[in-house]
Amino acid sequence: MFNQYRDEQFKRYNESRNFFINNPEKLIQIECFCMDVLSNFIMKNHDEIKRDYDEASFLYPFWQNYPPDERGRQPKGDQYPWIEVGEHVLCPKISRFLGDRFQVTDTGLPTGPDDRYIISGRQLHSILDVTDSVWLFIDIKSVGPRDDQDHAVMSHNQISGNGKWDSKSYGVINDLMTAEGQRASHPFHCAIPPLFVLSDGTIAPVVHIVLKPVYAMLGLIGKKQGQPLSRISLASIPNGILLAENPNYLQTHKGLLFPGKDDKEKDPRKVRARVSFTILRQLAEWRYADIPF
Repeated sequence: MFNQYRDEQFKRYNESRNFFINNPEKLIQIECFCMDVLSNFIMKNHDEIKRDYDEASFLYPFWQNYPPDERGRQPKGDQYPWIEVGEHVLCPKISRFLGDRFQVTDTGLPTGPDDRYIISGRQLHSILDVTDSVWLFIDIKSVGPRDDQDHAVMSHNQISGNGKWDSKSYGVINDLMTAEGQRASHPFHCAIPPLFVLSDGTIAPVVHIVLKPVYAMLGLIGKKQGQPLSRISLASIPNGILLAENPNYLQTHKGLLFPGKDDKEKDPRKVRARVSFTILRQLAEWRYADIPF
């Protein structure tokens, strides 16, 4: 199975990759389209999202003796990790919403972002020309007020690279990126290719979008305890072809990726990087949005 379709995949992958390198506006347009789709999803389902998210606080008596494990290096102990709340409230709703608008395929992949949907439809073909599909990768980055920064911390398998496939037998490999800050920098080994070719020949460029639910901590403002949803931010991270080939945003906009928060002992292949929302907005205003709750 590993190599059954390799010959055809190799050919179609390189043809498609060259097409998008020469036509980067297609990737930019499809990323803008997907941002609009997810913004509409949040606004259309605003009340349901708020209700289900806040229910986690009302259910406190049922889990107070079995709280989620603390995260971070020096937790203060006055808030609860709310990562799973965001994931389990948003992801099933996104799946249902996308299913109403597109053909959705839940294709397996051993590593990657939190949620992964191959979506197909005529609207996508009208933008991309060479395919009617994209692999929509969505990462949920829940934070409280202390961690609500103008960036997102991304792992190596949450950002795509330039995806060179020069040797048929060797497979796709990304050039190293550099997370470049004002005082330090480090290599970033992104692990996702810019597009996939499925066994049936479907070409699926990847689209990366971050959803950041931001919760309040009522105890900090003198109210009864609870962690209700206060905002969802959306950010569109450019496809690896846009980042590292054409127009090569990592060269034209230094600091788009900057160092993450991992220590030096971590496997360098898995060291994370931060994506600057400030620079995303410089690329295009539509690449970032806030929706209050």
